[in-house]
Amino acid sequence: MRIDVLGVVRALRDDGSPVDLGGPRHREVLARLVAAEGRMVTTDTLVDDLWTDPPARAVGALRTFVAALRRALEPDRPPRNPPRVIVTEGPGYALRLPREDVDVHQFQDILARARRNPASVTDLGAALAAWRGPAYADVTGSAWAQRERTRLEELRLEGVELRARILLDSGEGADLVAELGAHVAEHPWREPAWELLARALYRAGRQADALATLRRARAMLVDQLGLDPGGDLQRLETDILNGSAPLEGARTAWTGPGVRLGPRTTVDLARTLALAGGDALVRSRRDRLAAIQAAERTGDLSLTARIIGAYDVPALWSRADDPEQSRAVVAAAERTLTGLGPDGPADLRARLLATVAVESRSADLSRTELKHAQQAARQAEELARDLADPALLAFALNGVFLQSFSSPGLAAARDRTGAEILDLSTRHELPNFAVLGRLVRLQSASALGDLDAATAHANAADQLAATTEAPLVSVLTGWFRARATAARSAEPGGPTAATAAAQYRAAEDALRTAGMPGLHRGLFPLALLGLRLLHDRPAPTDPHLDWGPYRPWTRPLVLLAQNRGEQARTALAAVPEPPRDHMQEAMWCLTARAAVRLGERGIAAHAAAALRDACAEHAGAASGMLTLGPVARYLAESEACAGAG
Repeated sequence: MRIDVLGVVRALRDDGSPVDLGGPRHREVLARLVAAEGRMVTTDTLVDDLWTDPPARAVGALRTFVAALRRALEPDRPPRNPPRVIVTEGPGYALRLPREDVDVHQFQDILARARRNPASVTDLGAALAAWRGPAYADVTGSAWAQRERTRLEELRLEGVELRARILLDSGEGADLVAELGAHVAEHPWREPAWELLARALYRAGRQADALATLRRARAMLVDQLGLDPGGDLQRLETDILNGSAPLEGARTAWTGPGVRLGPRTTVDLARTLALAGGDALVRSRRDRLAAIQAAERTGDLSLTARIIGAYDVPALWSRADDPEQSRAVVAAAERTLTGLGPDGPADLRARLLATVAVESRSADLSRTELKHAQQAARQAEELARDLADPALLAFALNGVFLQSFSSPGLAAARDRTGAEILDLSTRHELPNFAVLGRLVRLQSASALGDLDAATAHANAADQLAATTEAPLVSVLTGWFRARATAARSAEPGGPTAATAAAQYRAAEDALRTAGMPGLHRGLFPLALLGLRLLHDRPAPTDPHLDWGPYRPWTRPLVLLAQNRGEQARTALAAVPEPPRDHMQEAMWCLTARAAVRLGERGIAAHAAAALRDACAEHAGAASGMLTLGPVARYLAESEACAGAG
């Protein structure tokens, strides 16, 4: 089975014969599930995407479409066997096909490989040739499809330019002139395309035409867009005039998004890309830092402050995805604050202080750095309240939230911050921060063991994400639903532990490519450990599990599961205090459990003292993604151990 959406939507059997998918609504349902890239799409979202004004029986009609698609895609499936292609998952549906069997997913994967490895250029050429027209070409009038068409068209153009650059860098490409000429004519604002066309002309021995192309590019950029050509175009023109332009490039993979932009526009684009996840998120972080560095080189403090503060992307996790980059951003923000001085513009200072608070993720900080970041968060909040700027206050409160992990047991305080972010963003139409508010409240309710409230926030976050184009949200809510299943698996009549483990594994698959290594590393093994603790089973001992940053706290229990008691005792003695982050209660509980198992009364007493203020919470559940069970359980056993004898 193969599904294609790069053109009209179609499905093909293994022998190449077409599948009759039914009418336009049937094809749109299938297309919408393709666009979700394996993630669950709720029934409510599908209804809203299919109908501007849903009819009274819209849900029933949707179920009819799904049933018909299942019959068409799996005609030989026995009547009572569960579907394998379009599956029911939670409150919605998901498409389950290997990525290589869906043309758009295959194209995105090949493009990502070619960015990393120029040797994939042949595959990239084939993938570009496989486009049969605009993506989702026959899904007209749907906002979601238009957004996807726009996004995928940008990726296609990037692929065209990437392929040309790789070929030119490798010494080929003289035959690209016609192709790149048509590309430039259709997309005259794409500066890299002009550079590639000029290089191809020069490679073909047409030096005069290459120079004329660069002059046309300058005229177009200046006259129509008011922009001077970028440094690469200017250098290429000089090199061609001097006869020193290399026939071969640097042979490096092309990673740029397309148009060369100034720092202000670059950071605006990076801010938008950050919400998309995956490669776009990684690229946004890189482009953001480049924009900051370009702004600093101008010597304009006000411009630099605005560039740094413009990247008000909501942040949820207390461990940085790229700590080195975060430190560089914080350092630039602090240099700019120093330059502006205490009497500098209050709005710029507030944004810089909020940036320091948001980028100084608590898991990566020493005690001194943590105090500094918390002070920055408080100052940003105070300035934002005085300025009565709702968007600025929401950004400042994001910093307050990320600096609210000073000790265990503060879920209720974080919930109040999340509630204010949600209220502000709802009243003042700040949809991205509304998503943040929902997720903060989801985490807080999860920490407090209120699964009904957390589920309501998860559902609301999914609905918001469908309108704000934030695909990472469903990754996070998928983890929460696995966490809820894990908790219920320990209740009488609940789902099995195997069901919970399968949900965790599916959530892990979705997270792997989300572009959030600070969140991803070690999370899945920790979730499995929590599930085992809920069922009073020993820690998992698979040597292939990557415990990531949680290894020091999990190591004693893993060694105990391997019957290596003395080594476990040595490992426990070396365990440091946990970082002040989303997982601190979980790490204290792991320490407590190992201390109880080993009869280490002093360590048990220390863990009990740390956990007392969190006795009403659930360990690890502040993440909203996993649980080790009630803190009270670990507290009681560590207190009993500490008082024994």
